[in-house]
Amino acid sequence: QVQLVESGGGLVHTGGSLRLSCAASGRFFSAYIMGWFRQAPGKEREFVGAISTDGSGTYTVDSVKGRFTISRDNAKNSVFLQLTSLRPEDTAVYYCAARSGSSIRTPTGYTYWGQGTRVTVSS
Repeated sequence: QVQLVESGGGLVHTGGSLRLSCAASGRFFSAYIMGWFRQAPGKEREFVGAISTDGSGTYTVDSVKGRFTISRDNAKNSVFLQLTSLRPEDTAVYYCAARSGSSIRTPTGYTYWGQGTRVTVSS
């Protein structure tokens, strides 16, 4: 099994930045596609984007494209989500997740999940 732990959330003003981290346990981190999701208050969880197993390919949804960047460091069993130009509508709990190899554009099939880290953007 894989354990995922997010960190780095917090309270920021509109236009601010945060860097979220996800630390993974286990021996096979480099074999997993890593995704990021978020859930705003009163709304369903939504897919934000993902990164390929070797980090060479990334995908983000249109609503965050150009503002959010996904990266990973397989040597450290970590994946990151750089948030910039934050808006109040970005307020949510952010989750990292892992799945076996597939398209990084596919939002389904993730089998391991972290506990989430809260991001609050004030207006």
